[in-house]
Amino acid sequence: MTQFATVTGPVTFTPGDGAPIKIPKGPLEVELAPDSATLSWEAAPGIPGVAAIPLTQFNDYVKAGQITLAKD
Repeated sequence: MTQFATVTGPVTFTPGDGAPIKIPKGPLEVELAPDSATLSWEAAPGIPGVAAIPLTQFNDYVKAGQITLAKD
């Protein structure tokens, strides 16, 4: 089930062995799995951004207030 959230602080993901990439502040869609969170956002007008991060990292971002989950 898709959840809606907002990036409110520094959030990054690391593709493969590359350097961390910043996810811009703003709206975010989140799909949770048992071990990961898939984040989707608009990287630029008409260009989607997508990243999968470990669920523990996602939970840390939420606890730190860097990602704010939308209230139902």
